[in-house]
Amino acid sequence: MEELEVVVAHNERATLRVGEAFLKVDADQRRTDVEVEAMALAPLPTPEILWRKPPVLALAAVPGTALGRLGEPSGASSEAWAAAGAAVRTLHDAPLPPWTGPRPDELAARLDGECGWLIANDVLPADLVTRNRRLAETALRPWTPVFTHGDLQASHVFVDGDRITGVIDWSEAARGDALYDLATLTLGHREHLGDVLAGYGTDVELDVDVIRAWWSLRSLLVVRWLAEHGFDPSAPGCEVDVLRSAL
Repeated sequence: MEELEVVVAHNERATLRVGEAFLKVDADQRRTDVEVEAMALAPLPTPEILWRKPPVLALAAVPGTALGRLGEPSGASSEAWAAAGAAVRTLHDAPLPPWTGPRPDELAARLDGECGWLIANDVLPADLVTRNRRLAETALRPWTPVFTHGDLQASHVFVDGDRITGVIDWSEAARGDALYDLATLTLGHREHLGDVLAGYGTDVELDVDVIRAWWSLRSLLVVRWLAEHGFDPSAPGCEVDVLRSAL
């Protein structure tokens, strides 16, 4: 029998690796539906679907190594980061998927609730939360929707040298803000923002202040979820450090 590795596991979903296959077990089949359809629509290399038997989706491993991981310096070259930016642009230029993502007003309501919880439970200093919330609100403006990945962490982009070999974890894909994908890709890797934007192209409006606002917004929204699901957002280089470095 192939050795089994638990990649990630919590009370909502789990991912197991068995040899060269990944088994994704998700209690919410709507997320799996989105992942399967988004991979079929995306103009980027994605994992091969080996089989699906709810609640399990089996995917082939993509070649290469992750572009980076939150909390760790990236070993990928500037050229690889630029290639990732170009790949994101290809996705954003593709036809829109048929479903929508969160609206600015919905995100504003979530932000209000999470900031209140962080302060009420003394999880983070009130001034840190308040100042990042002020920054985060810059992202909550009308945007022209594009085909977004929705969770485009650097660890979800695989490269071989300077070539993109695959993009994984599409369950949050939707119509959304292009700058959110760019912010998620560079979260904790701000030194590569210039590389990503160079690859993405300068013939579109790229507001770096909004990208930074998304860094604050995403970090504020996930601190509680991460802590409640066994992750440590205060680990060096992770979300709490992102909030501190934003000031």
